[in-house]
Amino acid sequence: MENTNKTSDIKQFKGRSLGQETWRRLLKNRGAVVGMIFMILLVIVAILAEFIYNYDTDIVAQNSKAIFASPSAAHIFGTDQFGRDIFARILYGARYSLLIGVGSVAFGLVVGMILGALAGFYGGVIDNLVMRANDILYAIPNIMIAVVIVSLLGTTPFSLLLALSISAASSFARIVRAAVMQIRGQEYIESAYAMGLPTWKVILKHIIPNCLSPIIVQVTLAIGSNIIAASSLSFLGVGVAPPMPEWGAMLSDGRPYIRSAPWLCIFPGLAIMVTVLALNLMGDGLRDALDPKLKK
Repeated sequence: MENTNKTSDIKQFKGRSLGQETWRRLLKNRGAVVGMIFMILLVIVAILAEFIYNYDTDIVAQNSKAIFASPSAAHIFGTDQFGRDIFARILYGARYSLLIGVGSVAFGLVVGMILGALAGFYGGVIDNLVMRANDILYAIPNIMIAVVIVSLLGTTPFSLLLALSISAASSFARIVRAAVMQIRGQEYIESAYAMGLPTWKVILKHIIPNCLSPIIVQVTLAIGSNIIAASSLSFLGVGVAPPMPEWGAMLSDGRPYIRSAPWLCIFPGLAIMVTVLALNLMGDGLRDALDPKLKK
């Protein structure tokens, strides 16, 4: 009876592609599904926020009649020291947090994949150059690198994105290098060379696609880490400058009033926490779904 069940499971798996099987196993993970639904809703809100609220009148304009209004039906999350609606600013601020988190990881992913693939495939001098540069970056705290870059380029979302992408590129380069070193000696790589494919095509078509499993997992985790890093820098005053409604900047603005108006810090902090939690749940679910040892 057990053998029959195993045979039927094998037949079912053979009838599905790798992507379909991964998606099926991902949907069985409740935490990953919850995280995925939250992130989809957050992306939709971030896209539609510009059409729901007017930046000049609803986000940055001051309203002296509603200063420090506590949470109510009129202002769900209350208002800040300038009478600005916290709920509207958090929804609009999702644009900055997601843009910086996703953008920095995307840029770091491209650079890290190129450097890691070259280092892992060729080895030798190229590997030494890439990894020694990586070691130098690892020896310097990421926040220090970010502070220097933001100080030179100014407190703008772009400079913060660029600063965070450097640490992301360093992490991806190490992951891709390790994966490439395991794959480059496989028989299908030798077969590709025997067919006359150039090296760049072998790397793009055969090596990098087979390194995607650890990369995809790292992407979700890195986005969450960069959102926290961006918020931390904005909180310290070297990230996105007020009055832009970035979550870390909102926390920094509300810090002096944490006793008299705690909602100024509670709701931006919850926005950061829940978003990063959702990304981590997705990352854990993807790791389990892509791990061949956990197939069931």
